[in-house]
Amino acid sequence: MKRWLFAAICCAFATAWAGTAVPMAQNPETERRMAEISTELRCLVCQNESIAASRADLAVDLRRQIREQIESGKNDEEILAYMVDRYGDFVRYRPPVKATTLLLWFGPAVLLVVSLIALLQYLRRRSSNVDDLPLSNEDRRRAEGLLTNNRDVEP
Repeated sequence: MKRWLFAAICCAFATAWAGTAVPMAQNPETERRMAEISTELRCLVCQNESIAASRADLAVDLRRQIREQIESGKNDEEILAYMVDRYGDFVRYRPPVKATTLLLWFGPAVLLVVSLIALLQYLRRRSSNVDDLPLSNEDRRRAEGLLTNNRDVEP
């Protein structure tokens, strides 16, 4: 009885570990072109992976669409244009420089420059607020007393 239960559990887990088959094109050239194009496109689910590397359902569907378009005779530029028309410039890892993508291209540099300017202004204000006042005789005596007491206490 225990062996049958163990066998049933093993069979259930075996099917759970099995993944779905990844559709491949019949033509190796189609598969090569699909791989090249899909490395240029960002996965809209993962956003830090290309659709070539992503395992998201949307990425699998996009790779299938690319294969279909390649097999229908479209060239790489037409396929990329279709993806941009459908999902916007964000789908490309290297979007074109135009008015709507200026923030993508130059935003990080502008943010860095603004941050450096703000940091420099803060440091200048902070250093101008520090007063270099000489120690009074009383302060000097207290400091010397603290230093001599610490020398006696240290091993």
